[in-house]
Amino acid sequence: MAGAACISLDAQEIRRSETAATARIAATQGLIAAKPAFVFGGVSYYHRWSQNDQHEFTSEGQADLDKWADMITINVYASAHDGDALAAKANAVLENYKNHNGKVLRTNSVPRTSDRPAEHFIAVVFSRPNFIEVAFARFNLVDGVGCSIVYSHRIYGEKVGDEMSAWLKNKGAKMERTLLDWSDIPSPASLRELPHERAQPSGAKASPLKS
Repeated sequence: MAGAACISLDAQEIRRSETAATARIAATQGLIAAKPAFVFGGVSYYHRWSQNDQHEFTSEGQADLDKWADMITINVYASAHDGDALAAKANAVLENYKNHNGKVLRTNSVPRTSDRPAEHFIAVVFSRPNFIEVAFARFNLVDGVGCSIVYSHRIYGEKVGDEMSAWLKNKGAKMERTLLDWSDIPSPASLRELPHERAQPSGAKASPLKS
């Protein structure tokens, strides 16, 4: 059984709660891009934050990393160069999702073909007191390096389960297909060239990007 990966929701919450000024710091260091990094689903996404092998992108008007509606997160797994290593990463983070109370909606694996390496997919929902987040994660090799490309959507408020269910019904399948068909994924080499956060504020912890 295979899955896909992104950083745990709790890891995001820990980092952001301890670095409330991340967006402001990013702006002063030039981390918020002036032009789109890529287009996904017809929407331009801008680079907002990078550290180590994790990179976050949101659309115009969503620069506040404490409150966003749609995000693309790309994690690079530099040690994963083949299908077995990719599957191991996928399964490990799938377990991490479960350990962080994620409700797994679906997993799928696409076998390797003569012209395409194997890929893995996971859809998971995290419920928190003030928001619900759904994550669609595609786990594949990009230029021979393992990556997870994760589209996440959040709805804020209490008791928004029905609203998220309606979103999944109306847009879930379309966004999943958009993710799985996306061919303009930034390469690991280009991601390394992005501005990275150079220092953690006092007391902050580095995010556990991978399980």
